[in-house]
Amino acid sequence: MPAPHMPIERGPRIGTNLLRQSRTQFKKSRVCLTRSSLIWFLLAQLLAWSTFAAAADTQHEQIVAEKVESLVARMTLTEKIGQLNLISQGEPVEEQLASVRAGRVGAMLNVVDPAIIDRYREAASQSRLKIPLLFGLDAVDVFRIAFPPPIAWAATFRPELAEAASRSVAGETAAIGVNWTFAPMVDISRDPRWGRVVEGAGEDPYLGSVMAAARVRGYLAGGLMPTAKHFVGYGAGESGRDYNGALIPTSDLYDRYLPPFQAAFNAGAQTVMGALNAINGVPATANAFLMYRVLRRDMGFKGFVTSDYNAIGELINHGLAADLAAASRLALKAGIDLDMEGYGYDRHLAAELAASRVTQIQIDHAVARILTVKFNMGLFDEWSRKTAPPEAETRKIARQIARESFVLLKNDNTVLPIATGVKTIALIGDAAKTDFDESWYGPAGLTQPATQTLYDAMKERLAPGQSIVYEPAFADRCGKSLADDAAAVRAAERADVIVLIVTEDCEFSGEGTSRANLDLSTAQQTVLDRLSATGKPLVLVVTAGRPLTLTAAAAKAQAILYAWLPRTEGRAALAEILTGEVNPSGKLPMSLPRSVGQIPISYDVLPTSRPPTESRYTSRYLDENVTPLYPFGFGLSYTTFEYTKLRPQSVVLDLAGSMFIDVDVTNTGSRSGQEVVQLYVRRPVASRSRPIRELKGFQKIALRPGETRTVRFDLHGRALAFHDDEGKRVEEPGPVQIFVGGSSQATLSADLVMK
Repeated sequence: MPAPHMPIERGPRIGTNLLRQSRTQFKKSRVCLTRSSLIWFLLAQLLAWSTFAAAADTQHEQIVAEKVESLVARMTLTEKIGQLNLISQGEPVEEQLASVRAGRVGAMLNVVDPAIIDRYREAASQSRLKIPLLFGLDAVDVFRIAFPPPIAWAATFRPELAEAASRSVAGETAAIGVNWTFAPMVDISRDPRWGRVVEGAGEDPYLGSVMAAARVRGYLAGGLMPTAKHFVGYGAGESGRDYNGALIPTSDLYDRYLPPFQAAFNAGAQTVMGALNAINGVPATANAFLMYRVLRRDMGFKGFVTSDYNAIGELINHGLAADLAAASRLALKAGIDLDMEGYGYDRHLAAELAASRVTQIQIDHAVARILTVKFNMGLFDEWSRKTAPPEAETRKIARQIARESFVLLKNDNTVLPIATGVKTIALIGDAAKTDFDESWYGPAGLTQPATQTLYDAMKERLAPGQSIVYEPAFADRCGKSLADDAAAVRAAERADVIVLIVTEDCEFSGEGTSRANLDLSTAQQTVLDRLSATGKPLVLVVTAGRPLTLTAAAAKAQAILYAWLPRTEGRAALAEILTGEVNPSGKLPMSLPRSVGQIPISYDVLPTSRPPTESRYTSRYLDENVTPLYPFGFGLSYTTFEYTKLRPQSVVLDLAGSMFIDVDVTNTGSRSGQEVVQLYVRRPVASRSRPIRELKGFQKIALRPGETRTVRFDLHGRALAFHDDEGKRVEEPGPVQIFVGGSSQATLSADLVMK
């Protein structure tokens, strides 16, 4: 079952007066923080810790507050600034170890050798105050076993699988001594040109919230403190370019971009990473409005905020600071507690304090927030290395995520699954014989785990009398250039079914991989066209970290299976799907555009004054359809499902109450399958224009042929609230439309009234 809707609400009022007082002190005070004011600051934080799922009881909160207050009182300025210093492992290591012993380092990143981690840990234990280190790593979806990426986790529409995957990745990572991960990325994005969509849950805030909470729970259970990132609006960069600024209305900020962060905090995330880009003209790293008003006041966040990599120094590039000293001053005042690989705090905060350009209270508050999280993580307790989860268990979870994430976009004439009566299968594409995962990395001494190729997995599943004819067609697994496409055509002509696997350029996924063109490569489209010309049934398998524009490809292939980046267990899962051993059940977490000219694109758009028709003077394109090629929530199965008898509990939904909504779903096909039942709502009349549809619930169910099940949703009136231009929550009566079905284009509907 999905987690309940988690609306953005005003945060706890505890500590608001102190926060207001602190802002004044930030501007005027030149004196050191007193013992009493610090402990009240800490208590205000800890008393509000109930926003975290793993909050300690009041007695424990008091104990932690007193420990932190006592520790801060004993720290020198050098040691305090050291807690704000996050550095990468570098050379010479001995110099870094000396800095740790001197209390000048509070956290490390990218240390993956257990022996080296032990040396840094030992150095911290030899420091004057013996404050333990945070060891951070981008343990997102792979440490040793490479899972499909988080965008694929979202495509499963099963948060329990995302939680299990996070737990496994965290368990493998924690076993080497790492205790902190820079995940989950909870950025909402409607622009697949941005390469980092691969790390998130796609375009929808509800799905994004459910997946964020699940991932946080998993990382915590596996032994890592999660970091919700990037706060906030990093996925909204103009033109889809990484690091580009974004313009986000306040109402949109609260309705679309903040809910996944709130869900992450509610689930237990105690650290946040600031975004690298500017929001409404102010870089997040220097944005006090975001860090104090939005994050700490409105959302009630009580953990600490880390910058992204060198983000403080990059305030110079943003044009906000003339030098690193000024950048460090701005970041600290804005509420950035930890300086990641920027060295600005380390080099300049002492001088800035001496010149009264920052205050002692600003430094002490940042230190206190970091130490509080370290105490809550148990880092001051006796430490022992964790045991990694069994590889067989981790592989099992990776296989299941792959199976349930693949999205069947097209299946004309039921080309899939490949029937046992098909004698010859032409398997085309160099990627069919690859077993290498570019995303893989592990600690010193470990090798990449065994990974089966698609070719070998298919051969294992051939029925008696079936055979495979393989041709690479491309000169590389990423399909950048042709090898012998004529040989591929000859193989196809001898076959009964063609399976062509294409991979998005292997360098075109993740950070720094923005694209202006999302088509298949020229070589891939050439091969696809030539294979299509043979007239044989053609199955296209696409592996990519983002939605691509497949309009030209869809015109050529009879079936399209979107497999994201399948990784360690994914190629075997692909063979299971293609041969019918497993029925596909993935749904799109992002709309697939027809062309880049439609981007940004999402299902939850606002209505227009002139809805698109054939008339020129409506909201349409002259040269393209306005709808996506495949919409959010869409995905086919090898069976079919029918939705009937939509039954709201009442025609009236109370603003502060909830109602059950039942719908019957029947498997009308000939084989068992899973369906993601989706609930959407619309406010057709409100005080401000509302999206034409918004996802408010989903359930993934399994049905046997002919089986009917009643699916029940619990719709809360509060879930239909929205925010105004000041970020104030608006709950108002009015008409409500509900839609239930297998995608965002669901047609079964009912009308309600909210009072």
